[in-house]
Amino acid sequence: MRLITLQSRIVVLLTTFTIIIISIFVGIQLFQQMNILNSFNESRAKIVSLVLENTWEKIVSFGLPDDKKIEFMQKKINTLKETQEIAQAYVLNKEGVIVFSTEKHLENKKGDFTDDYIVDKMNKGESLVREAIIDKDRNVFSFYVPLGEKGQGVFAVRLFFSLANLSSAYSQIYQTGIIVGLMIIFINFILGVFLSHLVIGPIKVFSGAAKVIASGRLDLRVNVATGDELEILAKTFNSMTEELIRMKEKAENANPLTKLPGNIVIREEIEKRINEGKKFAVIYCDLDNFKAYNDKYGIAKGDEAITLTGEILKEAVKNKGSNDDLVGHEGGDDFLLVTELQETKNVTDYIISEFNKRIRNLFDKDDLERGHIVSHARDGSIKQFPIMTISMAGVTNEYRRIASYAEVTNRAAEMKKKAKNLERSCFVLDQRKEEQG
Repeated sequence: MRLITLQSRIVVLLTTFTIIIISIFVGIQLFQQMNILNSFNESRAKIVSLVLENTWEKIVSFGLPDDKKIEFMQKKINTLKETQEIAQAYVLNKEGVIVFSTEKHLENKKGDFTDDYIVDKMNKGESLVREAIIDKDRNVFSFYVPLGEKGQGVFAVRLFFSLANLSSAYSQIYQTGIIVGLMIIFINFILGVFLSHLVIGPIKVFSGAAKVIASGRLDLRVNVATGDELEILAKTFNSMTEELIRMKEKAENANPLTKLPGNIVIREEIEKRINEGKKFAVIYCDLDNFKAYNDKYGIAKGDEAITLTGEILKEAVKNKGSNDDLVGHEGGDDFLLVTELQETKNVTDYIISEFNKRIRNLFDKDDLERGHIVSHARDGSIKQFPIMTISMAGVTNEYRRIASYAEVTNRAAEMKKKAKNLERSCFVLDQRKEEQG
């Protein structure tokens, strides 16, 4: 399945955002425009009402009969209809009958219940409140204009005016809406290009670099100078690559049998602690009578003994040491621990106890009962060799300063001879102090 790119996601997000913003803007503008149009229509309706009242007063001043008055009023109302000042109008007499209407089919018919209510108030001589009566179904509102002296409500004119609708409101704002919409689209386009350059660009750099590094080129570094989290990510990415180099070197230097780090890593760790001025202890471990065991039982069993020793050392560090401790394998049956002085006794006691107990599982029952094996010595002669033990020699800078890795190995060689002479699993620590000059 093809993945959606981040760039596509940004485009979709910005497009959706643009549509939402434009919709909100148009909605607000339509709402405001409809309110403006309705306010304008209401003001116009009041003006038309005053015009009709003034017209009626002039007609009355002529002293004409009622039918002539209505005839003149009809002409005025028709004129207002033709000029679209009103949507519709009709005239009610004091019985509530429509005597004239711009809609001919309504003439000589009774008005609705609202008309009856208004006519009744006029006949009682009550004043009419000029309030708009809204009919949302027909999208109109109406006003009543009384014609006649107070208490002598002869006629009432009901004038209808159109309410504002979406079409009329949109016609007022569509140009503004188009301009603002285009501006928002343009701004979001620029924003999209900017985000693509700012975010997607570095991500593509990371992606390309990751592919190159995966092919084995660990010397590659990325350069992203954005001054934000992406730059921090670039630095982390480079640090990760450097760590991969170190891990590769460790893996290449690791012993293939125990997978423990070899001489290069061991030396780097010791020199690092020397340069940092830390207190530390280095413990060299050597298996006693390993060659005789290897000659008798074979290389496969010898590898088992070496593997077991490595496992015991790792357990000792894990259970009795600290997270900073290092277990190394120089080769053959030679191992090394780098730890802190205060941890050496607990670590070495664990190693001696576990080694003496578990190494016996690698010997035949007969050899264990005799307490020795028979094998070839280095000079080729046949000799008896005790059950395998482990000798450990410790060197620390707690009592004497250590200046180099070579000094550690030289002093350890002296301690290893002393440990070998004890002919049992043991640990000997160099506690000699600085000689006074």
